[in-house]
Amino acid sequence: MSKSKVKLAFIENDAKRRAAYKKRKKGLLNKVCELTTLCGINACAIIYSKLDSEPDVWLSTLVAQQVISQFKRLPEMMKERKMLNQEAYLRERIMKLKEQLNKQLSENHEKDLVELMFKCLLTDKRKLDKLSPIDLDDLEEKIQKKLMGINSRLNGDEKKKVILDGDEAQNNPARP
Repeated sequence: MSKSKVKLAFIENDAKRRAAYKKRKKGLLNKVCELTTLCGINACAIIYSKLDSEPDVWLSTLVAQQVISQFKRLPEMMKERKMLNQEAYLRERIMKLKEQLNKQLSENHEKDLVELMFKCLLTDKRKLDKLSPIDLDDLEEKIQKKLMGINSRLNGDEKKKVILDGDEAQNNPARP
């Protein structure tokens, strides 16, 4: 049989009010106990009443003090957690930006080599004297790739991929 709905209003009769208080307090403390057991959390209950000289504390005063101190530290902990999340986000963002920067620097280097190669072919070959050995090696590699692409086009290899401008592309007769 289900319980009838309780009318929430002040109980005028002192004896009935004390009886309801004791029953409700017992039920509330039982629920706190179940909550801590089932969910594995720290909880406490402090009940002040005019009917009792001392407040009722569940589980113990020491546990209640620990829970209250944790509760007071909660804003600090949330702030720390938020800052840690922001730091992790910023570290991740910096890593991505560094990767993008390195990729862009590599692409720029490739384009500079192609530009230098064509300038040397068309105008002044003395610009090669100013290059470092690493840049000369990169330029040689770029020239080799271009020559392979040219030879491939001259041989008429339609299905073979051709390297143009440092990028792999399908053989395109419309492209010079």
